[in-house]
Amino acid sequence: MARPEDAQALDLPAEHVPGDVADVPGAVPRPAETWLRIVQVHDRITRRVDSALHRRHDLSLTGYEALRRIAEAPGERATMGELAEALGISRAGVTSTVTRLVAEGLVVRERSSGDKRLLHARLTRAGWAKVEEARPTHDDLVAHLLTLLGDDAAVVTDALARVSAAARTRR
Repeated sequence: MARPEDAQALDLPAEHVPGDVADVPGAVPRPAETWLRIVQVHDRITRRVDSALHRRHDLSLTGYEALRRIAEAPGERATMGELAEALGISRAGVTSTVTRLVAEGLVVRERSSGDKRLLHARLTRAGWAKVEEARPTHDDLVAHLLTLLGDDAAVVTDALARVSAAARTRR
């Protein structure tokens, strides 16, 4: 945020000094500002999509994402570890989500034929129907919200992919 003394040093009236870096064309935001925007966007889109999925399909966003990831997984089966990685949540969170989906008849758990220690989640017919029914709600709302990126969509997507890849690396 600009300080009144900054305006004085530049011999500018204080009202002409922007209070937000976003108001200065070509200015580079501070990391804290970028972080805040990322968190805000994620939180607001997540709440908006979660609310729509609950209202229209009686399904949480996490439940929808789990169903979708299972549907798109090789062999249409996914381990709890694969789901945790894909959803960006803990194994305990995935176990809780899958337990709910099993109770609702949308998913079944199966032991791996190759390694009996591995537990896979697979969609039931009802699970397939639920993910297909909810897909347009999810995809249309996300697409609508992200149209606000306009011509910057490719640049933002690429930049976030680089940050995501770097953040995955354990140090």
